[in-house]
Amino acid sequence: MTPTRALIALAIAAVPLGGCAATISTNAATGYSDARPGQVAQAPAPAKAKNVILFIGDGMGISTITAARIYEAQKRGETGEENSLSFERFPNVALVKTYNTNAQVPDSAGTATAMHSGTKTRIGVLGIGPEAEKGVCKDALAHPLPLLGEEVKRRGLALGIVTTTRITHATPASVYARSADRDWEADSAIPADQQGQGCKDIALQLAEADFDVTLGGGTAAFYGKKKGGRRSDPAADLPGQWAARSGGTVVRDAAGLRAAPMGKPVLGLFHPSHMTYMAERKPDSPEPTLTDMTAHAIARLKADPDGFYLMVEGGRIDHAHHAGQAGYALEEAVEFARAVQYALDNTDPAETLILVTADHSHVFTIAGYPQRGNDILGLVVPPAGRGEDGGDGRTPVLAADGKPYSTLGYTNGPGAVQGARGTPESGIGARQQALVPLGSETHGGEDVALFATGPGADRARGVIEQNVIYSLIRRALGWEE
Repeated sequence: MTPTRALIALAIAAVPLGGCAATISTNAATGYSDARPGQVAQAPAPAKAKNVILFIGDGMGISTITAARIYEAQKRGETGEENSLSFERFPNVALVKTYNTNAQVPDSAGTATAMHSGTKTRIGVLGIGPEAEKGVCKDALAHPLPLLGEEVKRRGLALGIVTTTRITHATPASVYARSADRDWEADSAIPADQQGQGCKDIALQLAEADFDVTLGGGTAAFYGKKKGGRRSDPAADLPGQWAARSGGTVVRDAAGLRAAPMGKPVLGLFHPSHMTYMAERKPDSPEPTLTDMTAHAIARLKADPDGFYLMVEGGRIDHAHHAGQAGYALEEAVEFARAVQYALDNTDPAETLILVTADHSHVFTIAGYPQRGNDILGLVVPPAGRGEDGGDGRTPVLAADGKPYSTLGYTNGPGAVQGARGTPESGIGARQQALVPLGSETHGGEDVALFATGPGADRARGVIEQNVIYSLIRRALGWEE
């Protein structure tokens, strides 16, 4: 075994399977964190980064970050408010405007396209300009946008994509695909009147793309019915075709990922659709976690002497919010922060720009006047003898209808109350109450945060348009002034 491969093997062997949150000192007298923005070491930044890692917490708005920091610490038995997630200690922060060109409140396709093409576009499309009408193949072909994933490979860097969603889902697909509709994940999803015009489905585009590591869910879009998939050709096997062309390895579980040869591309497909929620994950799960996948990706990509670009998505934060299950969303966000911490600990801060952001927010609220350290997934219990609602510090406060209410809630979604309101659920599996009844909770339109550390991180400041993130990455790599 060569020295380089030996080092990579050691890195993979060290992948953490449990929590690895950084320790934060707390003032014993006040109970407040002594954390400072400079806690994440930042070496004097050179003009150019060798590597860039973009972490996207899908749907991870500001309220989600706040609740997740409390939740993470409360799992350790702390009050929580004083905690900071791994990326909250980055020295550079900006606010990001997320709207699509035709939508005040965006979706993941338009927002992820902005980050990976440098151009804001319509809601629901991937890698095509705002002139193109959604769902029209000829428009998509006429208005292609540059894709960061293509440029990365063209310039000789290694490329990695990691997600807990289907790898044909909007955010990961924005790295490598152009599509008139984000839902054209398999050829069977393209409407009959749009077929035969030259548009390729998203799975086929990935199978024909050049990449070094792609890990996530979504096997169904890649296979025909004979292999449990949904492609039109019953015998279709896109991963097999990709492996034959690239010399890469297709893996289906964590053990296969660990055994995959180094120095060759790897495609990991770990679930027929989206990967399992962390809250539902069994101890003997065959699926790797987001931290596991991030660790394997970094270990493989950093072997390239020319550097790499890696996009890591915590995609199921979004899905849990859509279901109105805040506990599930926070568990996903904590795992996302753990993956960021791994990246910080296993890359050189002098040569790696790490960006952490969200594609959009959710209509997710933290309300009432709960006392310090109140269970973030529980009912509002006010401070004893003071606060807006008073109380004894033990009894939940009652609303005007005589019922208690939870700290976390949604403006809309499947948890909406119709008729008399019952006592809210609490705990990790609870569906939080909402105001407007909808089958799926919606995105929110407010700005999201961008946290940055490493070469070029000082450009992350102020209030910026989302497509500027593309320029931040390219400028850090020395590709534009």
